[in-house]
Amino acid sequence: QLQASGGGLVQAGGSVRLSCAASGRAVHTYALGWFRQAPGKEREFVASISWSGGTTRYADSVKGRFTISRDSAKNTAHLQMNSLKPEDTAIYYCALGLPTVRSMNVRSWGQGTQVTVSS
Repeated sequence: QLQASGGGLVQAGGSVRLSCAASGRAVHTYALGWFRQAPGKEREFVASISWSGGTTRYADSVKGRFTISRDSAKNTAHLQMNSLKPEDTAIYYCALGLPTVRSMNVRSWGQGTQVTVSS
């Protein structure tokens, strides 16, 4: 089970931090990550972090602005989003699964949390 928190309304250039708490069997062996879906668009990969926290991956659109981290003791991942742009506006979904080169093979989805960036 994945429980996401954070999000909200922020001005362009601002920051938001999302958190995702995972619970259940063997969750610590999977990668955690985030996807997002803007209105009228398909869900897209944002970032992922390995179970150990040693490997991170980012979509090109967020590199240098977003940072994903993991508290393995708490099975929680955080997504720090800085220098936000209006195009970052979307529902952000926490995901648990196996990392691929440019995304994740998702085993479980959390509920979405809205991030709105005003210009």
